[in-house]
Amino acid sequence: MKYRINGGNKLNGEIRIGGAKNSVLPILAATLLNKGTSVLHDCPKLKDVFSMIEILKHLGCAVEFSGSDIIVDSSGVIDYHIPDKLMRTMRSSIFLMGALVSRNNIAQISFPGGCDIGHRPIDLHLKSLRKLGINIKESFGYIHCKCTKIKGCEIHLDIPSVGATENIMLAVSMADGTTIIGNAAKEPEIEDLQNFLNSMGAQITGAGTNTIIIKGVKELHDTEYTIIPDRIVAGTYLIASAITKGDVVLTNVVKKHIESLISKMSESGFKIVTGNDFIRIEPCVRPRAVDMIITLPYPGFPTDLQAQMVSLLSTADGTSIVTETIFDNRFKYTEELVRMGADIKVDGRIAVIKGVENLTGTSVVARDLRGGAALVLAGLGAIGTTIVEDIEHIDRGYDKFDENLKNLGADIERIM
Repeated sequence: MKYRINGGNKLNGEIRIGGAKNSVLPILAATLLNKGTSVLHDCPKLKDVFSMIEILKHLGCAVEFSGSDIIVDSSGVIDYHIPDKLMRTMRSSIFLMGALVSRNNIAQISFPGGCDIGHRPIDLHLKSLRKLGINIKESFGYIHCKCTKIKGCEIHLDIPSVGATENIMLAVSMADGTTIIGNAAKEPEIEDLQNFLNSMGAQITGAGTNTIIIKGVKELHDTEYTIIPDRIVAGTYLIASAITKGDVVLTNVVKKHIESLISKMSESGFKIVTGNDFIRIEPCVRPRAVDMIITLPYPGFPTDLQAQMVSLLSTADGTSIVTETIFDNRFKYTEELVRMGADIKVDGRIAVIKGVENLTGTSVVARDLRGGAALVLAGLGAIGTTIVEDIEHIDRGYDKFDENLKNLGADIERIM
């Protein structure tokens, strides 16, 4: 599938931001723990979400996806093995390791797949689970986990890994004793997972800080929960408005979650108005370059908005420098932007962007999720027609992307 985009239309109007992909995936894994029913509201219809649902069904869950609600009944789970073909569909399947071993004292999974944006080792996950008394063996591409009982302990993460933090939380919610995670990741999605687990009866405090404390409980119960808004989707639409010189209002959005983006866009010359649950960006004739953007763990500038921001800076007045510290292969999309007329030089983890007056439409390829979204944004602001190929990557993270952009005035269509 491809997108055909005729650039030059200003985006105007209002868009509601739906639930966060990076919240709903670990929360879906967590539904295994209560051995009952979980009702999740405001869930996005994404390729990764459907992949996680397929895995849950394989394990024995009954799952219904109606509107934006997902209902999971995990009472019938009897399996602990996830085959390779399901694990390879997405990176976030790794969360099932902690959840499965917590529920069954045994898990067997293959190494996960996902976007090729650089080396993303799971060593921290395995090291942390071993500290909890879980015996882990790796053989023939599979990870075998087994334990008699998970025992709480103190774990200090070498780096504030989001995935490792969440996997530990899933593993120890019903462990013996108390677990303390030091140097924990602080992302809003981790706080969302804490709040979901607590809604089932878990006793977790500290999410959003660098120390999380989990007091193990004997069992968890049924729950109903609403997923937080997706900060990366919100940021993407904010940049889309900016790159088209549009005037868009985002609703159901948490300003705090994208403060780092708002700060850089303000530095680039955009006026941004915020309220309790809305953000509005006013048009700017031409953005200014920014001296430096460095991607960092939350609350720093998110790596998942780096590519979209580079698309915007490609037409800024002056030279910007972007440093990627999270992933080592996340500038692949810049080769496609250069095909559109951008002046970008990449040296390892650093990109130097010299702004040009305009980008021009051409045929480009989406090689990963966020890089693909960045190419769509570039096409919206470019002169002429842009074809973005391999958009299945984009479908992994954006629900009704082309439809929502059309409603804001974009000339975009999905074609074969």
